[in-house]
Amino acid sequence: MKYPNTSTPQYLSRIELSAAAACHNIAEFRRILHAGVKIASVMKGNAYGHGMAEMVGILEPVVDYFQIDDLLELRRLREVSEKPALVLGYIAKSEIKEALALGCEFAIYDVERLETISVAAKELGIEPELHLKLDLFLGRQGVLMGDVPSFLDAFAKFPRLRLAAAYTHFANIEDTGDRAHARMQIEAFNEVVALLKQRGHIDLQTHLSSTSGVLAYERELGLNSIVRVGLGTYGMWPSEMLRAFNEEIELRPVMRWVTHVAQVKTVPAKYPIGYGLTYRTARQTQIAIIPQGYSDGYVRAMSNRGAVLIRGARCRILGRVAMNMFAVDVSHLPGLQPEEEVVLLGRQGEDEITAEQIAEQIGTINYEVTTLVSPLLPRVVV
Repeated sequence: MKYPNTSTPQYLSRIELSAAAACHNIAEFRRILHAGVKIASVMKGNAYGHGMAEMVGILEPVVDYFQIDDLLELRRLREVSEKPALVLGYIAKSEIKEALALGCEFAIYDVERLETISVAAKELGIEPELHLKLDLFLGRQGVLMGDVPSFLDAFAKFPRLRLAAAYTHFANIEDTGDRAHARMQIEAFNEVVALLKQRGHIDLQTHLSSTSGVLAYERELGLNSIVRVGLGTYGMWPSEMLRAFNEEIELRPVMRWVTHVAQVKTVPAKYPIGYGLTYRTARQTQIAIIPQGYSDGYVRAMSNRGAVLIRGARCRILGRVAMNMFAVDVSHLPGLQPEEEVVLLGRQGEDEITAEQIAEQIGTINYEVTTLVSPLLPRVVV
């Protein structure tokens, strides 16, 4: 197979985003969800490193909400979309009025912000919809189960505010086959929702499940009126356990990270490669210089262990990954020329480097692999 030079001068290094893959992934989740369940596609972390503006453009016709983390992300979202937005992270008191003015539903997890929200809502002439964030055996942000009655007492003092939803997060369903903790969380959540309805919050939406929750529970239990599909939007799996549990579901990676060979040269035996002299050639070796590095999000932990694809073949990294470049062994690719295509993440020919493979090599998770990709790299929808 011939691998042509596909470079575009202004995009020598770039992130390619498959619109078809992203829409396919959402369709796969629609297929297994109960009728009427809304999908909130998670755009936080620059759309898990994929690029918020580009992913919003792809997904706006096929999802019900976008979910982001904070005011900064809401501002960026509103530059490209007016679709309903859930802001589920931290919003400071000084930011609340602006967030409401930009139009969103956001999380409430303490009584201290209720008055500020109410005053801002009155000034804006709106009745904001809030999502009660519950800490049910996770130990992060949220109202503890035992504190819900006192929270509701405080909430009742602000009639302008509306409790639109209650939600929580599963703690460990992607990492273990033991579902006991998740079942305890589900039981606690149902108990709190029953209490909320007893206290007059009848038309209450609920959401427990992120991608992992959908894959583990939604077909069986139908827990939610909204699901927060993050990692699955981008065609990645939360764990191999959940992949094995859902063999009939096909998720397609959205991201392909492309650059091009900067230089090809032959170095002699016993020649050092890169900072720190961590690699010396055993024999005469042809190397290619790849113009990406840890400033681009290709982490230093890939030094001496990772690989890239050139002409559909794996080329292992020699020496340390530097800020803007690293070297790979291309002795098995005779006649290689500068500016031939290099794939750091994604498919080329018959081979593919996945975020899961990179994560395993460097001891992290696939979420981190893609979210570390520099926002300065151009995103190209293909």
